[in-house]
Amino acid sequence: MEYKAPVEAYSGVVREEIIGTGERALKLGGENILPLHFFDEGSLPNAPSFALEILDMEPVDWSEYLFEPFKDVISDPVRWAKRCEEFGADAVSIYLLSTDPAEKDSPADKAAALVKEVAESISIPLLVYGSGDEKKDAVVLPKVAEACHGMNLLIGPVLKENYEVVGKAILEHGHKACAQSPMDINLLKELNVKLCHFLPPERVVIDPLSTALGYGFEYSFTLMERVKQLGVIIKDSMTQMPIIANLGKEVWKTKQAKESKKQGLLFEAITASGLLLAGANILVLRHPESIKLVKETIGEEIWQK
Repeated sequence: MEYKAPVEAYSGVVREEIIGTGERALKLGGENILPLHFFDEGSLPNAPSFALEILDMEPVDWSEYLFEPFKDVISDPVRWAKRCEEFGADAVSIYLLSTDPAEKDSPADKAAALVKEVAESISIPLLVYGSGDEKKDAVVLPKVAEACHGMNLLIGPVLKENYEVVGKAILEHGHKACAQSPMDINLLKELNVKLCHFLPPERVVIDPLSTALGYGFEYSFTLMERVKQLGVIIKDSMTQMPIIANLGKEVWKTKQAKESKKQGLLFEAITASGLLLAGANILVLRHPESIKLVKETIGEEIWQK
């Protein structure tokens, strides 16, 4: 008797969302299969995407290996963003570190003007991450949303402490929200429910927090996997959003990644590959060579469809 491998089919679909504008706008999500389950019935209409991260100030504690590809532009965020585009990134992610009260406490107007200048200088989408200080981000991120009205940026982190003020600015000015919660599925869903009271779920991307290989990685993986399963298998509407894995920052602050270039690239690529397998739709890395390693590991075919 001929053997036929069992095939699964799911009725849940991850919402397809677009960031950016124009010909190089980026589509996220849209799948109705689990990550890389091409043997099941369903499809992955949009392959996972990769963003390279830049800072709004010159880094002071980065590994020397991260400086190498950007050493002549790293003091200029606009030129730095353009270099990321030249390296083939699908998007650029700017981290507004200087706005952190513990850093330079840069004013919101200055940060917003810089973000607009960066967004206008590249043809690929821009992701914007505040410093993570909930009070300062509640001032900075609405200013960014206003200054970049209609550019369809992905803006975050939107937290439970500031989701109303940041989320409403994102809604008013035509952007997408990056909803970030601690590593807990219930807190994740609770934030999404609150946010979706006024913001359409089609404009929310989930950031469940990412950790580096060897530093609680299994928690990140398990949570992302659970989010994807709930959305695709169970059809839980509050988990049917695309997932972002902002992992570069976490990887390159580890002792292991700083010991050698090869080890750092492997740490970033293996972490990214694992989170891609867990269900990430867009991954934020810091070294362009890591993206190449991930694609070689997973197989270039899915990015060529």
